[in-house]
Amino acid sequence: MRRFDRFISDLARAEVSDRACNQYSSTSGDTRGNAIRRCNLRLYLEQLDAIGARIVMIGEAPSYRGGRLTGIPFVSETVMLRGVETRSGNVLGESHGYCKATASEKLSTEASATMVWATIREIDPLPLLWNAFPFHPFDAGNPLTNRMPSAAELALGATFIARLVELFGFERIVAVGNHADASLTKLGISHDKVRHPSMAGKPEFVAGMARISAGMAHISQSLNSMKKSQIQEIKEGKAMQTKTYDGRLQPVGPKSSLPTENAVKLSTVPSSAKQKYNGGK
Repeated sequence: MRRFDRFISDLARAEVSDRACNQYSSTSGDTRGNAIRRCNLRLYLEQLDAIGARIVMIGEAPSYRGGRLTGIPFVSETVMLRGVETRSGNVLGESHGYCKATASEKLSTEASATMVWATIREIDPLPLLWNAFPFHPFDAGNPLTNRMPSAAELALGATFIARLVELFGFERIVAVGNHADASLTKLGISHDKVRHPSMAGKPEFVAGMARISAGMAHISQSLNSMKKSQIQEIKEGKAMQTKTYDGRLQPVGPKSSLPTENAVKLSTVPSSAKQKYNGGK
């Protein structure tokens, strides 16, 4: 079984209300398109795993123009198929195997997706994106809308947050907005919080992510400096404990004293073959 198979399979089996869409479902809705979305999500998780994502950013829920269509949080069809150049390398894009799940030739765009990717592309390694409720919630009778997830929906989403954190072992977890903050708090997971970029929140979102990114960079520099110091100490310690004799590295240091009880007296050691033949006398 591949690393993320069980996680994605459980997403596909999750039951949601008639005011939400499980865009990964294998039994209802657009099953062909949902299968493509499951493949897109697997590719994304595998890419971020290979990159070594250390931060996860958790938003509210997929929008009908973003994750609902692509299967990837904060990713519209435009972002997914064109790909993004980041400090960690090129991610997403048709060249990596991502596919459009809808029949329309027009590519969807989504404001939050565009703002988020414009910000996180500068963070190295690239953060992973997820949602407090991983399915698309909409107003009753109108799938082409977005609504806030209910308490029950957030409770369902919390189980997948916990599993994702366990799968990746992130060093830092960021709540993007109030709903993610509430879910992480109930889970007892330590986290940072930044403003969601929607509703004129982009400046605060960008500032919050810059602060978190700077903090991670400082930690990395400290760890690298520590590693260099340790390596230097090891080298210096080894140099003090070894010495070269005839081109060979030999250990040096305080000589251990011979035990006095069974020590061999130098005067009894034969000095010639004749003495050796005569029993050392």
